Amino acid sequence: MRDPFNSPLHYISSSDRQSSTHLTPPDQSLSPTDFTNGVANTIPSTRNQFNNSPLPNDFANDLDPEIKELYFRTRSLEEEVLILKKQVTDAGLRELQLLSEKHILERKLSELRIVLDEKQDDAIASTLKELNQKKSHIEENLKLANELKVVEEDVYIFTSSLLSILAENEVRPPIINASTISNGTKRVCQQMNSKLRSLNTSLGGTNADFTNVVTASRNQLSPYMDSRRNDFSQQPQYGLVNQQYELGYERPRFVDDYGMIDPKDLNMTANSDRLYSSYINDQPREMANASNPNFYDDNSGDGADRRSEYSGDGEEMLPGIEGFQINGIATPGNMLTACGFPTNGTTLCIFQWVRYHENGTRQSIEGATVPEYYVTADEVDTILAVDCTPMDDNGCQGELVRQFANNQGKITCDPEMQHELDSYISSGKASFNIFSLVDSADDWELTLLTLKRSTYQIKIQSTDSVIIEEKYSPELSIKVPYGYSTQFVLVSSSRISVPFTTEGVSQPNSMEYDVRYRDLIVLTMRTFQNKAVDGKRKGKA
Repeated sequence: MRDPFNSPLHYISSSDRQSSTHLTPPDQSLSPTDFTNGVANTIPSTRNQFNNSPLPNDFANDLDPEIKELYFRTRSLEEEVLILKKQVTDAGLRELQLLSEKHILERKLSELRIVLDEKQDDAIASTLKELNQKKSHIEENLKLANELKVVEEDVYIFTSSLLSILAENEVRPPIINASTISNGTKRVCQQMNSKLRSLNTSLGGTNADFTNVVTASRNQLSPYMDSRRNDFSQQPQYGLVNQQYELGYERPRFVDDYGMIDPKDLNMTANSDRLYSSYINDQPREMANASNPNFYDDNSGDGADRRSEYSGDGEEMLPGIEGFQINGIATPGNMLTACGFPTNGTTLCIFQWVRYHENGTRQSIEGATVPEYYVTADEVDTILAVDCTPMDDNGCQGELVRQFANNQGKITCDPEMQHELDSYISSGKASFNIFSLVDSADDWELTLLTLKRSTYQIKIQSTDSVIIEEKYSPELSIKVPYGYSTQFVLVSSSRISVPFTTEGVSQPNSMEYDVRYRDLIVLTMRTFQNKAVDGKRKGKA
């Protein structure tokens, strides 16, 4: 068999396009390198020549069918390789384009990240600046609040001192403000000056030569009683005023300092408008001259200025009360009643219940202006008293009468309550189920109040949510309202107020036991608070 590759081949020449019976000579065959140099582009046309033009008869007869098939298959594979190379080239170009776009996007993304980081840094710096400003504002507010608290305490002490002096002189302003207190103080000073002038005149009338005889000794004993007798009334006479108080009424030794009332010890806010408001009564008073700014009742002036009765000896008969006493057991939850026998035309009595603390301060109980008074937890470890001022139909006031409860001894708990209190303190823990008002709600929520040695917790049982949980502090306070009530208000150290009530939670269920249960809770919590605060102070010391 002849080798077809050694046989002469004749390709179709450009001059013989009309005759498709010849092939180009073999010396014009393409080398493999020509495909890479762009010659491959002529392959499709060559293939078309083979496909579209039949072989010469003599050559077709010379080729074996298998050889022809292999030949054409080789040509088709070469064309496919070229097509694939072209596709690979296009894909490479597309990949380069995508990589370029990717780099551009990455560069833009990095720029955006840089801008975002700068914005975040600016936001953080601005936030820190605002926080520092808020911190400085809070510190300034705390400083101002502390200064305001000190000023309010000073105002409270000063106002309470003046009101105590006015009350001891039977001068009770109808309203508590700067004007009425100032006018009342002026009235007391005028009364004292008038009495001193009368005393001075009487001494001068008794011995006209007293000044010339004992000038030296007089100057040593009293520097104010000199030759300038007209200026005598302008000098402060506090010593004589105190002597008059001591002669007029014998007070307990621990209440001589009227004005030194500490609001912290009394658990009261420094609000002078509410101080001694229990002295104010809505009883009508006849006034001789409505335009007279000194509208206070004068109970210490001359007898000619008063509308009162006189005895056969010409002495003034002021309204009074005899046999004044306090009935009842002075323990928390019990009612005390002040009673006595009116004399000299007494038709009205003005009552005022007061507490005396261990430090000697005197506190008027707000609203306690009736003969009946229910002892609460606030009276424990204090001395309780009631002041009674008798009056007649003409508005004339008699001398103030005072009576102490419990034989002028401290108010204590009954043995059963004291035993329960001691058991809670010894165990160091106490839990009470009570009702509370939370978030200005209209319904009372069942609440668990847990007390420990150093902390306390308030938790709503229905939602199992904790309202307050904190350590004891001096700012924590418990306020008990006046009267026969089961309620009390807890003010936390963060100034959060939570009202509580023990109504319907005591066993057996009764109003008496509910009030007693309220007092037990208040005393237990105050005891834990006092021990915790004292422990902190000792630890710091």
